[in-house]
Amino acid sequence: MKDLKKCFVGIEFGSTRIKSVMIDENGNPLSSGSYVWENKLENGIWTYSYDEMIRGMQACYKALKKDFFVKTGASLTEVGGIGISGMMHGYIPLDKSGNPLVPFRTWRNNCAESAAAELTELFSYPVPARWSIAHLYNAIRNEEIHVQDIEHIVTLSVYIHFLLTGKILAGIGEASGMFPIDPEIKNYNAEMMSKFEHRVHNKFNRSIKSVLPNVFIAGQHAGTLTREGALLLDPSGDLNEGIPLCPPEGDAGTGMVATNSVKAGTGNVSAGTSVFSMAVLKKPLRRVHNGIDIVTTPYGDEVAMVHCNNCSSEIDAWVKIFGDFAKMIGKKINTGELYDKLFENSVTGDADCGKTVSCNYLSGENLTGISSGVPLIMHSAKGKFDLQNFVRSLLYSAFVTLKLGMDELIREEKIDIGKIYAHGGIFKTEGVCQQYLADALNIPVAVMETAGEGGAWGMAVLASYLGSSLSLSEYLAKRIFVGQAEKIYKPIAQGVTGFEEYAENFNKLLKAEQILSDIQ
Repeated sequence: MKDLKKCFVGIEFGSTRIKSVMIDENGNPLSSGSYVWENKLENGIWTYSYDEMIRGMQACYKALKKDFFVKTGASLTEVGGIGISGMMHGYIPLDKSGNPLVPFRTWRNNCAESAAAELTELFSYPVPARWSIAHLYNAIRNEEIHVQDIEHIVTLSVYIHFLLTGKILAGIGEASGMFPIDPEIKNYNAEMMSKFEHRVHNKFNRSIKSVLPNVFIAGQHAGTLTREGALLLDPSGDLNEGIPLCPPEGDAGTGMVATNSVKAGTGNVSAGTSVFSMAVLKKPLRRVHNGIDIVTTPYGDEVAMVHCNNCSSEIDAWVKIFGDFAKMIGKKINTGELYDKLFENSVTGDADCGKTVSCNYLSGENLTGISSGVPLIMHSAKGKFDLQNFVRSLLYSAFVTLKLGMDELIREEKIDIGKIYAHGGIFKTEGVCQQYLADALNIPVAVMETAGEGGAWGMAVLASYLGSSLSLSEYLAKRIFVGQAEKIYKPIAQGVTGFEEYAENFNKLLKAEQILSDIQ
């Protein structure tokens, strides 16, 4: 049996699953667990309940613990380190006792759009509506009652880390989605904090630095598991207190780690409920771009992030409909097999989807200026509307908005990325969405053996990196990804041309989306 002190646990609160992974010191997965959950639209706010955060975490850890016992016959009492990750951005304000003041406002909410636009102008720096500071500014502007009681504002991962350790701090990658970071000092931008405080001084009497979590770099010790935290994670009491935790990170940071994309000139795409690309910059961008954020790696290096709120939800909805139809006619088919069949059949469709276009906007999309989404399907009478083109259009829709932002980076900023690493559930069917993404971006797409392990695995790797004397990129290259196999999908000329035609039709469809976006 492995020495438990050389094992590390990562727990990631994703948009559809909470997942836990335990690895050894070389990054090899040992055990895992998961818990399925979904955000809810309550009173106009996309949210997850605080009670379910705890229930889900406990169920997820319990499943990992059971998996470990089945494989080894031993109880899981300690590990060498734990890391907590979660969906980036969002807003959880806490009072002096550490209690949340309002329901969790996730990254999916667009209610702070005008506040974000004001801050972007104030800072001359891109501030998206999903960033924590945009939510805070929006609450201050609207004179929400809870503002007077705010002691701290945190994200989901920072909140869970606080419950386990009693410490309010954030990994720099997570912090960079809360407030702009100065890459020279690897901390919040002092000039922008001063501008913010001057703007709100009549309505908010706290210094913004004291409200934001302290910034930690990957590898730094970020507290230990308290007795209360150990019992919260493992109510059975088996888990020991005193286990070190690494700085909590967002899903963007764990995606970069999971794909070994933390060096300048590397990039990755994470696809799930949302989809985003990360390009680690060799030099700062020349100007502010709508829909392109500047965040950082867990080590503090600047990254251009193209984030799209919508990716796989509409695909999942249609797969469920096909599954329901199969049940109705008495056919039993495994859900995973159903995804594979539909995805694989789509490759027999036309490169432009037979002039069938899908808009997958279940929620609003900042990059294209859509405040409230309505999924749409459009097909031309002159095109070919069949099953394979329909499904292919759904899969294209997962990447088309991302393509719009990436085109801007590549064409205007001359970002040079040799290949993009991809990970996420949409890539489980081999050779389908990988190829579509390569054609969409006109960049080779690589998929690693560990891509299916996702962000929880990346977070466990960050936990294993605690106290290392190597840079994060050196650690990943020398310890974790040695001999790691990858499969590369190169753009195909016909596919690139087809996706360009699809994107042109998609832009036309957006005019209808804009008109119909008020439908709820």
